[in-house]
Amino acid sequence: MAHHIVLLPGDGIGPEVVDATTTVLDAIGEFSYQTELIGGIAIDETGTALPDATLEACQQADAVLLGAVGGPKWDSTDPRRPRPEQGLLGIRKGLALFANLRPVKPLTALLDASPLRREIIEGTDLLVVRELTGGMYFGKKERTEERASDENAYSRPEVERIARVAFRAARRKVTNVDKMNVLEVSRFWREVVLDVHAREFPDVTLDHLLVDNAAMQLISAPSEFDVIVTDNMFGDILSDEAATLTGSIGMLPSASLGEEGKPGLFEPVHGSAPDIAGQGIANPLATFLSAAMLLRHGLGLSAEADALESAVDRALEGGLRTRDLGGSANTDEATKAVLEQL
Repeated sequence: MAHHIVLLPGDGIGPEVVDATTTVLDAIGEFSYQTELIGGIAIDETGTALPDATLEACQQADAVLLGAVGGPKWDSTDPRRPRPEQGLLGIRKGLALFANLRPVKPLTALLDASPLRREIIEGTDLLVVRELTGGMYFGKKERTEERASDENAYSRPEVERIARVAFRAARRKVTNVDKMNVLEVSRFWREVVLDVHAREFPDVTLDHLLVDNAAMQLISAPSEFDVIVTDNMFGDILSDEAATLTGSIGMLPSASLGEEGKPGLFEPVHGSAPDIAGQGIANPLATFLSAAMLLRHGLGLSAEADALESAVDRALEGGLRTRDLGGSANTDEATKAVLEQL
């Protein structure tokens, strides 16, 4: 029986990179697809960024592949107007996805594409583990004419479960990132991480960095990291910063996972890039690599995931370069280059 994947193309270049990815997946195995609305296009057609039908379909899927959401068309400071990003936050909550995994491993063929010197990024192979359903993004929000606030709160179980994900993924060490010198919630966060480490993972090395120092170390000494665990907002910022290491945000995949047996959400880290949407020049490689994470973490198809990642690597070694990587290959040409390696 074919694995059932719900596709959420979304906005901007989302439909283009998702379409390219299904072509690649079809060369790997047998899958059935169902396409649903999310983000700005869902607002235009239904008035909400996450229609009930979309969430229900995703809950019944084996895995979910998302393109991108958002764009200037839907930007507004009016809190009463729906925003595309509400669809993304809503589906994470609706699927109970609490762990966002963002691997950062610059490919050998792209070491010189990074603005950082080769000797700085060489050997980098890190994983950002970001808590996804708590903190400021989901805290109580208040707004008046004169004041606005976002509550930043975490419970012990929320911190414990994300800490366990990080410790289980670690090969050498876990670096906990917080702002405990200023924030009470960060002091609590660090205490809970320390408790989990002492009780359940004493053999894993644990260290701590304040988020501002972590941001500097990520650029100056990225190969020193193994697994970074941090809260929702810090993880959002740091994992996007890590895109610098790969030479393009168009190369970073991600996986959002919940409890065992529940469908995961897989998506490229890049945004909707409305400035190049519809031109057929979007880099689909981050979506291909997200599909590899879907195969591995969502469907348990590790060999197929390895094959896809290897095909992307070999295509780049063979000279494939999209425009964001300093080349001229368009979306179709990038897709064909990877298919040839498969």
